[in-house]
Amino acid sequence: MTRQLEHSQIVPQLLARTRDLVEPALRAAIGTLADDRMRLIASYQMGWCDAEGNPTEPGGKAIRPALAILSAEAAIGTSRFGLPAAVAVELVHNFSLLHDDVMDRDLERRHRPTGWLVFGDGDAILAGNAMLTLAMQVLDETGIEGRRSLPHILNATQLLISGQSRDLWLEGRDGVSLQEVLDMEAGKTAALLACATSVGALAAGAPDTTVRALERFGHELGIAFQLVDDVLGVVGDPARTGKSSSSDVRAGKRSAPIVAALTSDTPAGRQLAEMFAAGRHEDEDDVILATGLIKESGGLDWAIQEAEARLTRALDELAGHGLAEPAVSELAAVAAYIVDRDR
Repeated sequence: MTRQLEHSQIVPQLLARTRDLVEPALRAAIGTLADDRMRLIASYQMGWCDAEGNPTEPGGKAIRPALAILSAEAAIGTSRFGLPAAVAVELVHNFSLLHDDVMDRDLERRHRPTGWLVFGDGDAILAGNAMLTLAMQVLDETGIEGRRSLPHILNATQLLISGQSRDLWLEGRDGVSLQEVLDMEAGKTAALLACATSVGALAAGAPDTTVRALERFGHELGIAFQLVDDVLGVVGDPARTGKSSSSDVRAGKRSAPIVAALTSDTPAGRQLAEMFAAGRHEDEDDVILATGLIKESGGLDWAIQEAEARLTRALDELAGHGLAEPAVSELAAVAAYIVDRDR
């Protein structure tokens, strides 16, 4: 409760502050997209407008650009060098979300229809491509700090794509191990978080030891982030998450709590494996039963405990590198917020 109280007081103001820094630059970048439809879909994805282009209140937490800003502030005490990287990281993140929703056939994100459902598969994929390309253009056109960041973000994007490919490959497979799931999540989520938490410091010209410590912090935080996301994909409240109820169960995903349940060698885990082998995970009654079996077998408890362990490892990386306050305390607060979140 104390930890939740601490970050509940710090993080909303922090995210609002960094959003105020990043969003104007992000809007300006997307405004340069030459194609009207690509610009519309990108703006819809960011939550700035509806499908007709009418302004709306932005959705999403904007955690990744906040981490990029804090990375620069922690390294050298100023946010300026982290701004282009923050814009690029958020563009890459939303490229991945557009494509993920097409591949997973998700119907809802941030409490409204997903991009492919509104604009069609083809245009959603193309808009994702446009956002990814734009991310690289932003860095290429932003002086030395942008050019320092470019290889770092390119590498993270390659790892992200590889992680998503592994996710698709694991989906529906029998005999998936927890290590395979964690390896997949290291690419799918942790790679971009590790990039976000270190790229601002890199852009600012911080020492390599500082950049690597922040990168390790982000890697462990990214695994924790995805583990919490996996838990919410099983038992999250749709009113809070903005996604369909038990979405990962319905899709037959091999997420961490589901695989922990399947490999638990418990009666509940074995029953769950029989249901999945028979394709019984889509009807409402089967979803309810499968969700109960994941709980009973300890799959959810394992994922929550592992997320806490990863958070501890992440926070350990912030010590002993001469990082500046208050940014280092704010990084720790964001990390705790990520693990404690319910959406």
